Amino acid sequence: MRNHFVAACLILLLALFLRVTPLEFALLALSILFVLCAEMLNTAVEAVVDLVSPEFHPLAKIAKDTAAGAVLIAACGAVIMGYLILAKYVLPHYGRVLTMLGTPSDLGTLVSVLIVIIVVIMLKSLSGTGTPLHGGLPSGHAAVAFSIATAVSLNTRDPLISLLSISLAAMVSHSRLLMRIHSLRDVVIGACVGSGITTVVLLLFKKFG
Repeated sequence: MRNHFVAACLILLLALFLRVTPLEFALLALSILFVLCAEMLNTAVEAVVDLVSPEFHPLAKIAKDTAAGAVLIAACGAVIMGYLILAKYVLPHYGRVLTMLGTPSDLGTLVSVLIVIIVVIMLKSLSGTGTPLHGGLPSGHAAVAFSIATAVSLNTRDPLISLLSISLAAMVSHSRLLMRIHSLRDVVIGACVGSGITTVVLLLFKKFG
């Protein structure tokens, strides 16, 4: 619920900043309320199932999974609604930023990814944690994933492709947390290293290439 409330506040503040129409704001608010209600019902179902069946039972698992699935469906609907409403306000500005920074450089992309890999290995060696290919600070998967996402964003300069690439990078990074291979700090630092180095390298290729 905390995560839902934080996301809802950010979206509503963004909507007010972008000056969406009253109808669009109402649709966003209804979508958010629908997700919050689904989450509350999910919590209620889980509490009742735990009360009735404190020990593991296949039917109890089905009830919990179905309730959680309802929240996921509601969240997907809210995401679609948010995209349909906010895309026309956000994507043009994002596209102009990518156009200012972007450069179609295949060599720059290759060099940036290689530098990211080298820097990650060096940082792991300095921190004395993990191995070059597993664990440690920073997360190599997050660094490479966000490096590629940044390169795709700056080379294509397409807002939608950029957002999809960043979403995939975030999913790769999240998988490292779910597998408990990395901490949140490892993943965040890895993402910053990947995006930062790639941006700098591509800007240098744009300036001197």
